[in-house]
Amino acid sequence: MNRPELVCPAGTPSAMRTAVDAGADAVYCGFQNATNARNFPGLNFTVPELEKSVTHAHAGGTKVLLAVNTFPPAGKVDLWREAVDNGARLGIDAFIVADIGMADYIHKNYPDIRLHLSVQAAASTPEAIKFYCREFNVKRVVLPRILTIPEIKTMVREIPCEIETFIFGNHGLMVEGRCSLTNYITGQSTNMDGVCSPASQVQYIKDDAGNLSTKLGMFTIDCFSCDENAGYPTICKGRYLTPAHDGAYYAFEEPVSLNLSTLLPDLMAAGVTALKIEGRQRSKAYVKSVVTAYRKAVDSIVAGEEPQISDLLALTEGQKETEGAFKSKTWR
Repeated sequence: MNRPELVCPAGTPSAMRTAVDAGADAVYCGFQNATNARNFPGLNFTVPELEKSVTHAHAGGTKVLLAVNTFPPAGKVDLWREAVDNGARLGIDAFIVADIGMADYIHKNYPDIRLHLSVQAAASTPEAIKFYCREFNVKRVVLPRILTIPEIKTMVREIPCEIETFIFGNHGLMVEGRCSLTNYITGQSTNMDGVCSPASQVQYIKDDAGNLSTKLGMFTIDCFSCDENAGYPTICKGRYLTPAHDGAYYAFEEPVSLNLSTLLPDLMAAGVTALKIEGRQRSKAYVKSVVTAYRKAVDSIVAGEEPQISDLLALTEGQKETEGAFKSKTWR
């Protein structure tokens, strides 16, 4: 059985150390600016922090993948080029990009550093992936979470690069992160500013009965009774009143986390090169628990043993988990 890379989130230097110590084969991270899709206060790395973290990761045999996976607005590309230049100077092992212009810049200026195609590029067909491989020498594609395992297996045979798939964490589809909804309310774009539902515009309001409303800017995103778990308010996972439906409902998608623990043997047998855990905004405890659980599971499968996956439901969004489209196209 192929031993795929376990690719783990590192939102801070301490989270990176935790992931390395828990057995990550690779960690992915970003700088403290709009060049990565998790641009939140208190998250990500300064240049000196990343320099020390790369040294520590490499000492532990762990690769560092730098996310430069947002889309530069016109006239502001220098910030993205600076992020690439700094990453190359610090010795990162691969860039994760979505923008064609950035892919071209890396390919021409740093041809010896691996280029991985971000899920935000939404490349889900052999034709699209072959284009990136041919034009920019892309070595790995992170597949959108819309393909079944049989489709992934077919893809492995048809494309000339490695495949990485998500196995745990946020299940935000919305054309895989190319979402403009938050921009209408906050003025900040997920894809150009790296911010979905900026924390400065989030409010939690409790009434006298103990019910909780979550707001983004001036708009109420959801209301929760005392016995419900309130998640972080994002527009795509809010409940709304519309003329076409009786009562408030999840008009876009329901808060739920991806968990492919039971499908791991099938994914590995399909020839997937890397398994990705989502969660750069999550705590060190989350990183340690999820990485440790999946490290043990992957190693057990490679050894021909039955994998034992810890119960990770408490770490999922809304205390709900799904196998999504990986198992069946009937999932919505």
